[in-house]
Amino acid sequence: MKKLLLLSFAFGASIVVSAQKTAEIFLPNHVSTNLYERDMALAPDGKTMYFTIQLSSGFQSIAMCTKDKKGKWTTPEIAPFSGMYSDLEPAFSPDGKKLFFASNRPITGTNHKDFDIWYIEKNGEKWSEPVNAGSSVNTSSNEFYPSVSQKGDLYFTATKDSLSVGKEDIYKAEWKNGKYANITLLDTEVNTKTYEFNAFVAPDESYIIFSSYGRKDDKGRGDLYMSIKDTNGKWRRAVNLSIINTESLDYCPFVSPDGKTLYFTNEKGDLPKNRLAIITNYQNLKNLHSSILNGEGNIYSIDFSIIREFVEKQN
Repeated sequence: MKKLLLLSFAFGASIVVSAQKTAEIFLPNHVSTNLYERDMALAPDGKTMYFTIQLSSGFQSIAMCTKDKKGKWTTPEIAPFSGMYSDLEPAFSPDGKKLFFASNRPITGTNHKDFDIWYIEKNGEKWSEPVNAGSSVNTSSNEFYPSVSQKGDLYFTATKDSLSVGKEDIYKAEWKNGKYANITLLDTEVNTKTYEFNAFVAPDESYIIFSSYGRKDDKGRGDLYMSIKDTNGKWRRAVNLSIINTESLDYCPFVSPDGKTLYFTNEKGDLPKNRLAIITNYQNLKNLHSSILNGEGNIYSIDFSIIREFVEKQN
């Protein structure tokens, strides 16, 4: 879930990969706005989208929109299960029958809890009430950013004192006999002594994309990395996705169900180098604040084949 309250600014509305290839803002002025948008999930059929809006107070709420008969996305609305507590980081199971998310909602009573992994389950056309993923996954510490494999195994971010090697790590919980068991820490090709967080795993678990902060090759506030499994099922050395990473925070990766598009969050802004000119001009300051590129988070997208090719060349 890592979120560092530091901003970095640059020009333009895209992240340059090469002269022809860029990561573009996703649905500008519809999903990506002057608000802070982050972490998204598309349903396997591509007709429903959930994403998180984060307020400066730290409160998060999950919004949703659907495709109408013309294939256009409807106006986002707060998801029916969200809005009362901080909810974030939605993730569909590959079959689309469950939607996982992180929340600080209480298991009982009304007092806020630490963040746990929760899910809702589809029964026909209706969704269930939120269900806590259980004590084998959730602890008295925070758990964030669920990602689910075809086998039902759950990947998530947490700090667990008995297992952790770093300040924040990525874990896997196996789905066996209708419950989660065998909580394991991903190996040191993924986890290090610093921060690893916000991991998206491929449905077949052939690759994992995650964010890390504090590595020697980190460009600044936190970068995206990708690891591919070798023929023995072991994670290869994680590669810094330097072709899209910036000096701003790059995190919240998600690959579309068809495997063609990588989505991620970036805090790229549009504040000129001469900051004094903005600070002393009230109207310019107002315009910057209302702009998509005001330094708040936006969701970006890029052809995932570009990323795969880049990583394979590094390995």
